[in-house]
Amino acid sequence: MKQQFPIISAGFLLLLMLAMTACTDNKTLELTTNTTKNSALQSTPTVFSATSSAVRKAEAAFAASSSAVRKVVPFSNQTGSDRRVVPKVKYNAGENPEYAKKYGWPVNTPASLQGSILPKKRIVAYYGNPLSKKMGVLGEFPMDDMLKRLKGEVVKWQAADPGTPVQPALHLIAVVAQGAPGRENKYRMIMPDKIVNEVYGWAKGAGAIMFIDIQTGHDDIRSILPHFEWILKNPDVHLGIDPEFNLIKSGKKPGKKIGTYDAADINFASGYLKELVKKYNLPPKVFIVHRFTKGGVTNSRDILLRPEVQIVMHMDGWGAPWLKRDSYKYYIVAEPVQFTGFKLFYHNDTKKGDPLLTPQDLLRLNPKPLYIQYQ
Repeated sequence: MKQQFPIISAGFLLLLMLAMTACTDNKTLELTTNTTKNSALQSTPTVFSATSSAVRKAEAAFAASSSAVRKVVPFSNQTGSDRRVVPKVKYNAGENPEYAKKYGWPVNTPASLQGSILPKKRIVAYYGNPLSKKMGVLGEFPMDDMLKRLKGEVVKWQAADPGTPVQPALHLIAVVAQGAPGRENKYRMIMPDKIVNEVYGWAKGAGAIMFIDIQTGHDDIRSILPHFEWILKNPDVHLGIDPEFNLIKSGKKPGKKIGTYDAADINFASGYLKELVKKYNLPPKVFIVHRFTKGGVTNSRDILLRPEVQIVMHMDGWGAPWLKRDSYKYYIVAEPVQFTGFKLFYHNDTKKGDPLLTPQDLLRLNPKPLYIQYQ
């Protein structure tokens, strides 16, 4: 018996050590697995309305599993059914930050000069002509009613994005494309200075800035711009041009074909604004370029950026929300210039029963538009 005792003791000690080791390994494995679970939960992106009820149930079941005792399987050995699938964020067209980054957003722009409006503020504008109820909300309602409505939109945008002050604006179509050639055979009508000055008075009274918008028809932007120096020399008056109605190359009547501007035309206009800023010691001008087709602007990569001018490529199309987002994605985001804008049509966007996009909808776009126009 004395000879067997050491053997039994050694065996007993060996079994005891193995049991202790197994116990320690199980605790270590359980801790590692729980840590993996906790990390997975913490790294799951927040998905709001896109999160399905099935995913919510899976999350609840996963969280509850920590209180139950079950077989622990290392993550590397789990099958596809064992692993928790993290849902991907679903973006509407124009919202995906990776798509924007792929095409060069954010754009490397000149440093902002003193008095610059963008990107510190967001401009919310009412568009139209006081002589027409069909060209936009600016002329659809009496002045007091129109300005009250504009103020309401400003309040909505300020509430939707409190961190970005809202600058109200009146966007006047000062040169209107025409279906008839007119006395000068230019298929456009230049508004009398009296009308322009009247709208400017409305803007000043409402604490708004003003835009002079030009539809050239068969005229040349180079010959029209100097006509408006008298009003553009004011620090609170800016410029917009509309490629849709620039039809010199095609020779077609406005409304029969969509026109175009080349980078050379845009560079001329921005160069003209630059000289006005220097001549009259003005803060930088905001320069709106409307666009809703591929051919609306050609050679966009050749558009020059100047510290004195802030260029906004403005999505000007109307229709269902999906179509407007597509236009923003392919014609604004995919061809970056400097800043972006987005137009909303009270009537044309909704005439087929579609909802008008809200500030919250547009703030999901990437990049976020800093110029919002209502027509």
